[in-house]
Amino acid sequence: MSNNLKKVVIVGGGTAGWMAAAALSKVFNTLDITLVESDQIGTIGVGEATIPTMLFFNKVVGIDENEFLKQTQGTYKLGINFENWLDDGKEYFHAFGSTGTNFWAAGFHHFWRRGLDENLSNDFGHYNFETQAAKAHRFAKTPQDGLNYAFHLDAGLYAKMLRKISESRGVKRIEGKITQVNLHPDSGYIDSITVDETTTIAGELFLDCSGFKALLIEEALHTGFEDWSHWLPCNRAIAVQTENTEPPVPYTRAIAHTAGWRWRIPLQHRTGNGVVYSSEYMSDDEATGILLNGVDGKLLTEPRPITFKTGRRKKQWNKNCVAIGLAGGFIEPLESTAIHLIQQNILKLIKLFPSNEINAMDVNEYNKDSEFDYDQIKDFIVLHYHLTNREDSAFWRHCKTMEIPASLKQRLDLFHETGNFFLRMNELFVDSWFQVMIGQGLIPKKYHRAADEMSKAELMNFLDHIKGNIQGKLAQLPSHDEYLKRYCRASL
Repeated sequence: MSNNLKKVVIVGGGTAGWMAAAALSKVFNTLDITLVESDQIGTIGVGEATIPTMLFFNKVVGIDENEFLKQTQGTYKLGINFENWLDDGKEYFHAFGSTGTNFWAAGFHHFWRRGLDENLSNDFGHYNFETQAAKAHRFAKTPQDGLNYAFHLDAGLYAKMLRKISESRGVKRIEGKITQVNLHPDSGYIDSITVDETTTIAGELFLDCSGFKALLIEEALHTGFEDWSHWLPCNRAIAVQTENTEPPVPYTRAIAHTAGWRWRIPLQHRTGNGVVYSSEYMSDDEATGILLNGVDGKLLTEPRPITFKTGRRKKQWNKNCVAIGLAGGFIEPLESTAIHLIQQNILKLIKLFPSNEINAMDVNEYNKDSEFDYDQIKDFIVLHYHLTNREDSAFWRHCKTMEIPASLKQRLDLFHETGNFFLRMNELFVDSWFQVMIGQGLIPKKYHRAADEMSKAELMNFLDHIKGNIQGKLAQLPSHDEYLKRYCRASL
């Protein structure tokens, strides 16, 4: 088989562009890869929290984990602490990993639910190792039965690390602004791009990593956008960095306010802070006040505003252009899925990478799979807003009473009435659904009859054993700060 497709052009750097360059150059030695970016155009660069799928991507690219944490000033992440979402003053933890012990016939939550009737069950999070480790500020990587984790990182430093790796594998970087996209008059495919009105760069496959601007996929190819603002009304964010005032904790904080939420992400050298809100329900000045009143430590940057619209392109791959990252769509940062979606699209592209001409069947498969990825995450995010007891503002009253996607409604109704919940193939979130639904106050009315096969004493022993096992493992873990300083301390 002749490998005719040789020239790949990546438009835009940042996390998306350099992740794509690093992965493609690792897998395909024969590709001619050019990345075009401009130092004059800033990147969003606030995607500082990740989910566990990132571990696989770093392995694919060939990145040592300790070195990665040192170079990105990173910390470990065991989950997200959700504060004020169900009610003002209430909190719960969404952790990585599984809660309790499942039986093939019925999930752990059924046994936990029966335990509520018997006055045997504690809060759901008591049966999750990652939750308890996070709350105790402990962390360690252990060879067996260890913690499931992800990272907090400086996205700008991660892009620099990936750039160095990519360029060492032959990726060419060109500095400049795209001033024109040149389409083939017959096929409508992208023939080339013009940089700074003087340099023309031809290619056979183009990756649009230009962020919200979507220079190729939308401005040139007019792919179309599916707007999800009616389900996810937040459309603004303001980010600011502050000095650390305490050792970094191994989790992200997501703190709801009257028209959205704010984040706090601890790195080794600073803390990332931000506020997410809906401009329909809150002014920019109000949001800035909420952000600045909620931070600790001296400001290291000026507040940086970001405008966005939730939704996705109607196609992630259109003609000979593939959108990677924000160019393809955006689901707000609540569950730290932005970098995951970048990596998913890159890995899908590698698996379906054309040897010669682009095949329509591969493109359709890519788009179908990407659509599933976006849609399942969208439902999961909408869940957080819709399941609430808050009625203290117009924003929360809207979220509580809004019509939700039919796919989400079906799942919530089934879980509430019966306790049953069925995962679709290749879903990203698994145990997460139970943690968030229960954390947001959706307690099943019933439980699976398999839970009644235990006597009350057996159920008590079963639940107590899980908690005891977790506490035993927890006692052996060092503090998160101690672990970082010992194995992956960054140069501050």
